Amino acid sequence: MNVLAESLDTRPRLLFFHSPTSGRCRRVEGFLSQVLQRRRNHDTFRLQRVPVDGRPELVERFRIEQLPTLCVVEGRQVVARIESPKGCSDLELALLPWLK
Repeated sequence: MNVLAESLDTRPRLLFFHSPTSGRCRRVEGFLSQVLQRRRNHDTFRLQRVPVDGRPELVERFRIEQLPTLCVVEGRQVVARIESPKGCSDLELALLPWLK
């Protein structure tokens, strides 16, 4: 996606803070895929995976203390935060305002 198209994209961003070596993070990524696929919500968010080892400035800026953590960002504001969801139902409940 080019810079102009990205600036016109008004979908909320879903930031997925994770560690690539964490089994828990990989499980939650699977839960997220199920939730988004269930009602064809893959285009609802601009999903951005943020590896905590590679982006320490974002970890500090978003005050990430647990992994995995998901943040829904609309405009420049965090409107939802999901820390260490236990399963699909936790994610679906937290993301319900945006899901179809």
